Amino acid sequence: MSMEPDDDVHVLEDTERHFADGAVLRVRVLAVPTSEKFPDGVTYRLHYGTEDGTTLLRYDNSHGDHERHTSDGLDDEYEFLGHDAVQRRFWNEGEQYRE
Repeated sequence: MSMEPDDDVHVLEDTERHFADGAVLRVRVLAVPTSEKFPDGVTYRLHYGTEDGTTLLRYDNSHGDHERHTSDGLDDEYEFLGHDAVQRRFWNEGEQYRE
């Protein structure tokens, strides 16, 4: 279920995919007004997990910090080198889970 963004927020990507093994991929990227919380003008949530809500891998900046979350409960910040770099890193790690 997607929520409609405010007028000054634009959806750049909104993807959800369900796999036969019960895995779920959700990618939501929004262009937002540049602010102290979002100096890059982008907020994102790149999530790979299970249909029962377990996170296997997630990258997000929902709290303003760029964070990586994993199934073992480790949450760590990482150096944000641009959204394209985060997307590549997420897809590469996601492929490792799929294998």
